[in-house]
Amino acid sequence: MGKRKKSSRKPVQTRKRDPLETTFTCLYCHHEKAVSVKLDKKEGVAYLNCKVCSQGYQSKVNHLTEPIDIYSEWIDAADDAEKTLG
Repeated sequence: MGKRKKSSRKPVQTRKRDPLETTFTCLYCHHEKAVSVKLDKKEGVAYLNCKVCSQGYQSKVNHLTEPIDIYSEWIDAADDAEKTLG
């Protein structure tokens, strides 16, 4: 014996994901979309640098890391450096 088929079953819609940003505002020169993040997952390194003031940051990455994660780490590192200096 089989199940009854529902005739009113609606098709499941998948949500469209918006792509995450890869360019951000610089903490030091405050230019918008001046900071770019490049992930080299093969070597396990991420590079962040500002096109205007040449500020840079480098961090380790894994297969789950996204550019926003590196930008957040850079903000945290800059805050820690500021606290130790002043």
